[in-house]
Amino acid sequence: MTASLTSSIASLPAPLSAEEVLRSASPLNQLSIVRQPVPARVQGSYTTRFAAADLAARPDAFHLLSGNGMRPMTGDVVVARVVEIGNHKRVETTESRKAILFENSIIMLAYGHRYAADQFLAHVPDSLQPCHLVAAGGIAGLVTESHADMEEPTLIEPLGLLADEHGVVNVARSAPLHFDDAAALERLRVSRPEVIAVLGTSMNSGKSTAAACLVNGLTASDRRVAAGKITGTGAGNDPMRYHDAGAQKVLDFTDFGYPTTFKTSMPEVRSLTVNLIDRLADSASGSMDVVIVEIADGVYQEETAALLRDPLFHEVVDQVVFTASDALGAQAGVQALQNVGLSVAAASGVMTSSPLATREAGQVLSSAGVPVINTMELTDPEVATRLLLNEQA
Repeated sequence: MTASLTSSIASLPAPLSAEEVLRSASPLNQLSIVRQPVPARVQGSYTTRFAAADLAARPDAFHLLSGNGMRPMTGDVVVARVVEIGNHKRVETTESRKAILFENSIIMLAYGHRYAADQFLAHVPDSLQPCHLVAAGGIAGLVTESHADMEEPTLIEPLGLLADEHGVVNVARSAPLHFDDAAALERLRVSRPEVIAVLGTSMNSGKSTAAACLVNGLTASDRRVAAGKITGTGAGNDPMRYHDAGAQKVLDFTDFGYPTTFKTSMPEVRSLTVNLIDRLADSASGSMDVVIVEIADGVYQEETAALLRDPLFHEVVDQVVFTASDALGAQAGVQALQNVGLSVAAASGVMTSSPLATREAGQVLSSAGVPVINTMELTDPEVATRLLLNEQA
């Protein structure tokens, strides 16, 4: 061991773990990592709810790691100070309440990449530099591009990464669910309920509302329904909608330790798909009749485009409900889905708020054999059940 390295490590209160060394952005002879206590008052967020529960249960077991030597990774839990409030003026709490932000508030977030065509493109920075709150569900990242209508992002100052005796806390470590691909796929192949995926042209096309209305309609028909979100940015509002609509079981990708799914590898997205559907289906006990899953963003988003062409997705998803903002988007989206061999049960979404757009979509989709259904009509049990395959036989 060189004298400079000995000096650097000797200046620390305790030896560095192997994980801390691996996370360092600096050469070993330039390590600058500081341990400090976790502030007494920290506002947890939706994406960090499991880590926040661990911290509340064992506050003395955690500390913060900071300094020029720390390099955050996707999913790392960071405690940060709000410096300047911009676009995001609230943060979603662990209970999915929207808490008002004040300057100098201390919040707990998870680092993550974000892809939001109507808001921000953001990435995980390579140091604990000042960055941004890029999603109200509790995502920290560095904004590189913004929609023209967006305010400046809320600026935050990371105080340090949350850590315990095992090293830096990542939401993947504190999440309650984990992958078991082989077992999940075997169960789904033996027996599973009907699975309907809800996709759309883009953000704000009405996917979550359509999914919730479909859950409500099928529940009203005395069917046992589960619902979840396979991809997207961590936020509690969509799962809460599914709960409110009557879903007996609700999960999303954050339950498996993903703050967001943007830039997640295709093998992991496939595993998320299979494992989340398996958990929702509860095939071993045969407890669910229908599973509804939402897939974020539009059909051209990188992870979504790859997933829709994947044979495994076709194996575990029976039909698609597609949402759009207008007839042209509906036609293009339905055609794209049918071109890759997916069955489209119906088109719905924001466009059905307009009678004119609804008629236009009905005309252009009639040749494709896809009905256009007003989003709120999906709450009608007769309308909802007509979409099921066993009702069409």
